[in-house]
Amino acid sequence: MREQLLAAETVTSIEWRDGTLHVLDQRLLPLEQHWLACTDVAQVAEAIGDMAVRGASAIGICAAYGLVLALRQRLAEGDGWEESLEEDFLLLGEARPTPANLFWALNRMRERLQRVRPGDDLLAVMEAEAVAIHQSDREANLTMAQFGLEQIRKHQGSEQALLTHGNAGALGSGGFGTALAVIRAAAMEGMVEQVYACESRPWLQGSRLTAWELAADGVPVAIVADAAAGHLMKTKGITWVVVGVDCIAANGDVAAKIGTYQMAVAAMHHGLRFMVVAPSSSIDLNLATGEDIPLEVRGEEELLEVAGIQVTADIEAYNPVVDVTPADLIDVIVTEKGIVERPDAAKLAQLMCRKRLH
Repeated sequence: MREQLLAAETVTSIEWRDGTLHVLDQRLLPLEQHWLACTDVAQVAEAIGDMAVRGASAIGICAAYGLVLALRQRLAEGDGWEESLEEDFLLLGEARPTPANLFWALNRMRERLQRVRPGDDLLAVMEAEAVAIHQSDREANLTMAQFGLEQIRKHQGSEQALLTHGNAGALGSGGFGTALAVIRAAAMEGMVEQVYACESRPWLQGSRLTAWELAADGVPVAIVADAAAGHLMKTKGITWVVVGVDCIAANGDVAAKIGTYQMAVAAMHHGLRFMVVAPSSSIDLNLATGEDIPLEVRGEEELLEVAGIQVTADIEAYNPVVDVTPADLIDVIVTEKGIVERPDAAKLAQLMCRKRLH
């Protein structure tokens, strides 16, 4: 499966070239493919905060490259660069509150910085670490695709109907995606008759991004309104709900695109299996339960406006963009370290002690 996915790669959203971070502006897709060139840390933080870059893994990767850009600038400024660099760590950490991968990447970069030896080329060392984070995520995607495929094959027959929510594909990662890597792998094996992608309001990541990615790979995909998910589970023979997440707490609760929680509830009611696909960098054992995960609430204009034009009366709006799905609604968590069925704190702690399996 690894070779098949590599040969079929059609979408990439992050490129590091000649000391500049290039990111595909996801706000304009699929109608326009425009690349942003980020040459300093402020531009990277802005791209993350303004949703030009999104997806937990992609955010973490971009933050790592952002620190390389910050270090280059701070070293050029001379003495006191260590204290100044702390401001850059803070700036990136505040760009989005929920993705665990963001803070994992920042911590990994900080730890590498602390291990630099006298005489090392500091900037080269840190650039190599950021590149390693990027490549590691690509490898994790490939491994998760195989593990997830095995779960689908194990529990159901061929020509299945799958349902996904949000965008957990190549656009939101360093390689092939999390949930969409599994779906792509299953499609390559002839196991997928139809994929239904929820539109995923208010940013429409499902209809703009997920459907675009799957269609580019020749996977049969249909867009559905978020509110239609329960109806599809009842009438369309859905076998699996497959989603990516932003953060996994120590007990297996997950924070993901708003609407994931209600999909999990509906899936349990209809007897469907619910799969979470995420790299181990999404797991934060310092967060005991989902109640401890900081959940992002964005501006009300995202609900009140369409393409910058107000479409509602002058009223208030509440715009949470992440919700928490309890562990007892999840059948399996797929990571590059292995799988956890019916997740709980003991199983996740054991998983995090394993080495990566790819």
